Amino acid sequence: MTFLELKNHQVWHDFTEILENINTNSLVKEHLELCEYTVCGYWDEADNYYEKISLPNSLEAELVSSSIGINCKQKFMQLKFILEVILENSNHRRLRIGELNLIYDENMQFINENWSLDTDFLDTLSL
Repeated sequence: MTFLELKNHQVWHDFTEILENINTNSLVKEHLELCEYTVCGYWDEADNYYEKISLPNSLEAELVSSSIGINCKQKFMQLKFILEVILENSNHRRLRIGELNLIYDENMQFINENWSLDTDFLDTLSL
């Protein structure tokens, strides 16, 4: 039986180097600006449909995980961000409003997005 250990494999070094050289915050900001801080056609966890959700422009994103994937047709990188809003009237307290996963191909071309939003909290922001 062949024993393969990946923890010291070059792929991890290469992936770490890529992440260190990418400004992940600018990737999120660019994505939010391109979609005009709007998510269209969103289904929440309770199967409620939202035709359009407007996100606050004061949104902050923090990279919390990253992964690489390979399937039979392509290689890709997934970046997972926590989305937070800063509440000005409460000593700049940060509240988590959801998550955003961005997926890019091996040429750093955008492939897909996946949103998970706290729609109850977002509803209170738009009041």
